Amino acid sequence: MKILVTGATGYIGKRLIPLLLNDGHTIVCPVRDKKRAQNYYKDQKNITLVEADFLSDASLESIPKDIDAAYYLIHSMSNSAKEFHVLEEKCAFNFKRFAENTSIKQVIYLSGITNDTKLSKHLLSRKNVEEALASKKYALTTFKAGIIVGSGSSSFEIIRDIVEKLPFMITPKWLNTKTQPLSIRDVLSFLHKALDKKELYNTSYDIFGPEIMTYKTMLLQFAEVRKLKRWIVTIPVMTPGLSSYWLYFVTSTSYKLARTLVNSMGVEVIGNKSDINKILDINPMSYKEAVELAFKKIEQNSIISSWKDSYISSGKLKNYVHEFINVPEYGCFKDFKKRKVKNKEIVLNKIWSIGGETGWYYGTFLWKIRGFVDQIFGGAGLRRGRRHPSELNAGDALDFWRVIYADKEKGKLLLYAEMILPGEAWLEFRIEDGVLYQTATFRPHGLAGRLYWYSVMPFHWFVFNGMINNINK
Repeated sequence: MKILVTGATGYIGKRLIPLLLNDGHTIVCPVRDKKRAQNYYKDQKNITLVEADFLSDASLESIPKDIDAAYYLIHSMSNSAKEFHVLEEKCAFNFKRFAENTSIKQVIYLSGITNDTKLSKHLLSRKNVEEALASKKYALTTFKAGIIVGSGSSSFEIIRDIVEKLPFMITPKWLNTKTQPLSIRDVLSFLHKALDKKELYNTSYDIFGPEIMTYKTMLLQFAEVRKLKRWIVTIPVMTPGLSSYWLYFVTSTSYKLARTLVNSMGVEVIGNKSDINKILDINPMSYKEAVELAFKKIEQNSIISSWKDSYISSGKLKNYVHEFINVPEYGCFKDFKKRKVKNKEIVLNKIWSIGGETGWYYGTFLWKIRGFVDQIFGGAGLRRGRRHPSELNAGDALDFWRVIYADKEKGKLLLYAEMILPGEAWLEFRIEDGVLYQTATFRPHGLAGRLYWYSVMPFHWFVFNGMINNINK
């Protein structure tokens, strides 16, 4: 079959596509940034990348029309909490208009459980998208999931941050809200097995794990898996705003995303029972089993996708990383260093391992201070880390940087700053003719930008000088 997969660079899409390719299907992926997606799928056969944006109806003309089925995995949870529901519905209407003029027979949509009488804006948007996608020209199959548990998922990483950082917690009352977590492996099984299943045409099912539990219970069971003792006290006085700040400072999420999540976490996510598990022969695993499986993936450094690599984890980049690939020359301040390289392979491995748990090779304390200051002003700080200890692709999050270009064979890595700055910043590592070039570029915005550069210049001299020396050791 020829299958259209939207959201191909997202958390679910990057895990679903290999399953479809293993079945021998041909995959078409409409992506907003083709250069970013090429890094993920450059070694894959039977996959076609098409640059298109479902927010722009005209851009969809480049997508082939001879498609048999489609997966709708677009979730436009923008950093602007006021507008993401508008974007989601616009994407859905544009997708529907496109799909009705193709040979698509089935569309499979992953939504959220929406059975509570009082839905958050986030969950209400999911429900509206389902209604918008319904069509007489093709069959719609909808799966509604609650909390998804897996290595790299936002819920898993947020709970991990909370449990591993706080032995004693004074928490908001929404920790007593009930939910039914489902493992990412089971989510993928539902999506995978539903393809071309005619008895699932024009149906909608809630999919969920075997346990009904509160977020507090999830935290405590997570702690048990990690062999940690944790004490939790919930109090009723935390407003959604205070809860969002609490979540923002304790975890690696952005404040605006934290606010959206907090609004959703006050809603019970309990699924309606059905025979879908029997139809698709799926026996969902328990929450503890899902957590244990996630940590096995982490220990093996085999995390395929992470929510932190989504642009919503910072908000500075919207759609295209390659827009920032040409580092400006004029009106900029630069810190330039170079060293002769004795062993290119060792130096490249060090560069490709920079950040995260490895750190930045010099002045770790200063980097942590800068990360804390960034967090105080609403930035990402150093909390995002990196998905893999030694692999980098364009679009990956790297502490408070974003990878713009990464080509190990050509010996070049380019990072763009997503920290809060009165300007824009790039950091480039490049090896040519046995010489390592390290260049920090800052394009200031107004007087504040210039004052900022001169105030940090003394620290830059020590930090960047020490960094290139240690990388080249």
